[in-house]
Amino acid sequence: MANEKNADPAAIRQLIEGELATFLSAQKKYLESIGSELTQASDALSSFLLEGGKRFRPLFAYFGFLSAGGSHSPEVIRACSSLELLQACALIHDDLMDGSDTRRGKPAIHKHFEKLHTQESAVGSSVGFGQAAAILLGDLALVYSDLALHQSGIKTEVLPQVLAVHDEMRIELMAGQFLDIYEQTRSTHTVERALTIARYKSGKYTIERPLHFGAALATTDKKVLAEVTSHLSSYGLPLGEAFQLRDDLLGVFGDPELTGKPAGDDLREGKRTVLVAMAQESMSSTDIKEFESLFGKHDLDSSGVEKLRSIITDSGAPVHVENLITELTNTAIHVLDTPSIADTARTVLSDLAIIATKRNL
Repeated sequence: MANEKNADPAAIRQLIEGELATFLSAQKKYLESIGSELTQASDALSSFLLEGGKRFRPLFAYFGFLSAGGSHSPEVIRACSSLELLQACALIHDDLMDGSDTRRGKPAIHKHFEKLHTQESAVGSSVGFGQAAAILLGDLALVYSDLALHQSGIKTEVLPQVLAVHDEMRIELMAGQFLDIYEQTRSTHTVERALTIARYKSGKYTIERPLHFGAALATTDKKVLAEVTSHLSSYGLPLGEAFQLRDDLLGVFGDPELTGKPAGDDLREGKRTVLVAMAQESMSSTDIKEFESLFGKHDLDSSGVEKLRSIITDSGAPVHVENLITELTNTAIHVLDTPSIADTARTVLSDLAIIATKRNL
């Protein structure tokens, strides 16, 4: 059984941070042995990973592990930490595809390397160099996530079932990302399609699959694993949707000081979120016309952002989304009241549900 410290999210988060730092330090030495030019790539990836992030995916994985009766070990912490490297891949590529200039208050990876190219007065296109560097570093983070998992030292007998969850999670993530960029090319949009994208691009990958990943680390008893994962899905799916809905609101109304991204960034990027789809369903024809004339303009100024926010607010969608977040979160927490989920994890998962959906970041 886990002791009190090992059931403390703050303590587990600190252990995750330590494992990430150790892993990246070792990889930096290897990259630099290939060529000193790779130092800037290694440093950029380490900075991206270690200087921010809530570590939700490793945390949900760890408490999914405890849910299935697992006992704390450094090997499990290392395995769970590998999910943060997968998250880095997703974020780096997402920022590039969305044309986002910042992440956590700092330049996005493609912008960071674009700036380096300019500062060095290097030959060729600064923009092209930044884009290529971001693709490669995102790919490297994806490779690192596999490497960290395989080097974690987890028991050989659980590895096949852990890898099965890991593979499914990555496929769902890439499918959700594709659906997201495909949706931007459509002339009509629905709440149903937006919810599907939210579920696969973020919800399942952030909460449900990490919980399954952790449970798969804990036991090879197929009956126990099936029962626990079923309850974890009933918790993770609604919570994952609530998590993404909070992101939708923050992308439009979030404070840049807290989100680390410019005000109304999702409006400039033209993100067809659940919030936007709900708002459009209730807009007047006049508001729809004005909304579409401004939405997705990369040079949208502060007055344009405020106009779009006003239209969305007048539609009633933000209140609807807030109510839905509350409903989904309460549904998730209620599901935890089952003996199938170990006592050591139940309270923490309830607390994490609130943290994930009430967050400012």
